[in-house]
Amino acid sequence: MRMRRILGLALATATLAGVSAVGTVSAVGAVSAGAASSPNISRDDCTAAGGQVIARPYAGYTCALPDGTTQAIT
Repeated sequence: MRMRRILGLALATATLAGVSAVGTVSAVGAVSAGAASSPNISRDDCTAAGGQVIARPYAGYTCALPDGTTQAIT
């Protein structure tokens, strides 16, 4: 979880700075691969990451993370 956050911040910084490098492309791949491999998060992991548990009618619970992403709670 911490590695994804670091990669996301590095990618956002590089994007805002206008850097176009091969390293940036591989960072995008790494973040995408991390998100694809673990789409679910536990309630404890959500709150530990600074997220908020949100109840959705008929859809269960999700975790709204500080970076604006949401993940299903297992």
